[in-house]
Amino acid sequence: MHDMVIRGGTIVDGTGAARFTGDIAIDNGLISQIGTVSGSGREEIDASGLVVAPGWVDVHTHYDGQATWDQEMAPSSWHGVTTVIMGNCGVGFAPAKPDRHEWLISLMEGVEDIPGTALSEGMTWNWETFPEYLDELERMPRTVDIGTHVPHGAVRAYVLGDREQPGAIPTSEDIAEMSRIVEEGVRAGALGFSTSRTVLHRSVDGELVPGTTATAEELIEIGRGMGRVGYGVFEMASDLVREWDEFGWMGKLSRETGLPVTFAALQSIAKEQPLDEQIQRMRAENDNGANIVAQIALRGNGIIMAWQGTVHPFRLRPSWQAIATLPWAEQKAKLLDPAFKAQLLSEEDDYSQVPEELKGVAWIVSSGWAMQFEMDADFDYEPQADASIATRAAARGVTPGEYAYDMLCANDGTGFIYLPLLNYADGNLDFLEALQESDDTVNSLSDGGAHCGTICDAASPTFMLQHWVRDRKRGKRISLENAVKRQCRDTAVLYGLEDRGVLAPGYLADLNIIDLDRIKLGKPWLAFDLPAGGKRLLQKADGYVCTIKSGQLTFRDGVCTGAYPGGLIRGPQRIDMAIAAE
Repeated sequence: MHDMVIRGGTIVDGTGAARFTGDIAIDNGLISQIGTVSGSGREEIDASGLVVAPGWVDVHTHYDGQATWDQEMAPSSWHGVTTVIMGNCGVGFAPAKPDRHEWLISLMEGVEDIPGTALSEGMTWNWETFPEYLDELERMPRTVDIGTHVPHGAVRAYVLGDREQPGAIPTSEDIAEMSRIVEEGVRAGALGFSTSRTVLHRSVDGELVPGTTATAEELIEIGRGMGRVGYGVFEMASDLVREWDEFGWMGKLSRETGLPVTFAALQSIAKEQPLDEQIQRMRAENDNGANIVAQIALRGNGIIMAWQGTVHPFRLRPSWQAIATLPWAEQKAKLLDPAFKAQLLSEEDDYSQVPEELKGVAWIVSSGWAMQFEMDADFDYEPQADASIATRAAARGVTPGEYAYDMLCANDGTGFIYLPLLNYADGNLDFLEALQESDDTVNSLSDGGAHCGTICDAASPTFMLQHWVRDRKRGKRISLENAVKRQCRDTAVLYGLEDRGVLAPGYLADLNIIDLDRIKLGKPWLAFDLPAGGKRLLQKADGYVCTIKSGQLTFRDGVCTGAYPGGLIRGPQRIDMAIAAE
């Protein structure tokens, strides 16, 4: 008698091999048989006509605070994700001296748009060192497994204290101590180290994050801390300024330590190095013995704008500033007043409070109407020019500003505008087609748990199935087999998680049972359900019949069952070879 048997599903095993019809038996949280299973199960699931795939492994999330209070781990868990890796982009909450708690919260709030009030109320701070933080994470069971990086921002603040200011230059002793802390964290179970080197990442006070001005010597020495342990991934977000020679030091670090280095590879009209140049330079280093992996997103990275969101096109208008701190009911009454609308639309944007290097982005938000799109019913996240605000406003004979204003006021003031700041410079996603066939790239950058008032890209795996596998009308699609491999096996292997991402005996019983015909992203909505009433954009999906984590059914038809088999991942994982050999 098996614990569970899944019958007659179309199995896509995560290796990239052709799909086949078969059964899967699960025992003690692991897959025990696959193919034809003659024995019965205590629980049987009929998967006829459905796809059975591994649970998604999402390696770029920011649940560092939420994971200390939330067992459900939404919204990622709503989209078939069974493993998340957090602590990306150099931000997180350990190590943390007591007098640095609010500083770390302001860093996370500024960089990842997670409400500081929610973090302040939700976290207990029952830790100081990174190993103590891991112990705290281990106490709570969840719907998913979690792993994490040691974040550069927290490490720098811990070592430098009040000396940690933009442009601070650590001493050699400081750098050695940072390297020691990272080594300690990885030995305790961290899966790597992360940093950020982009001017887009700032604290809530507008200060650059600590890693932005770090030297190559500092970064390499920190990487050596992982090298002494023998495993770990060095993760980075960067503007990739040519004079910084990011690929040079990434290659040197990877060759010296033998460890992978991974970076956010994004197409941008503002980036100094175009995406194709980024990939070329990465491959030149890899040809010379490095192991650098590009993390790529499958849709435009940007902003969902709303009156109650973090960003909308009219934030820099004086009339909005006058009501920005009012309760929503009072704001809405003003916004729906024709006289207020006329006054606001007559005003110019005030860029005086915007840092010089961010004024270009601010202009796109407030006036880039050709790059902004109406999120109507059945919105296509690869929108064409005729869906832009500029085009639709012209067709209606009104200004783009008036059209956008009316859109945001729709549905009692809950309308949305989509602005893909990154990965949409060509007005399509064709540039990602070849990268989907590359072994030196992984599908990533969902930012699950972050950018609560601006995006909901935790739904990325669902978008991959709906858009890239099934519905894409412009350009090539991705085969189901390749899509599953890229979101399961490839992401897992990058972080040494060799016990998941594949459906085979001995592997973790992390699975999704999917009705591919019904898979569909729901309409985003703003919820105020974080601690202290903090807001976040959420998005559900149809088509996930079952999600199973370590052999337990965690979601049925998108509803949490109350089972929480997920835990903390400490270091690389291997499959049980004894079971795999049976």
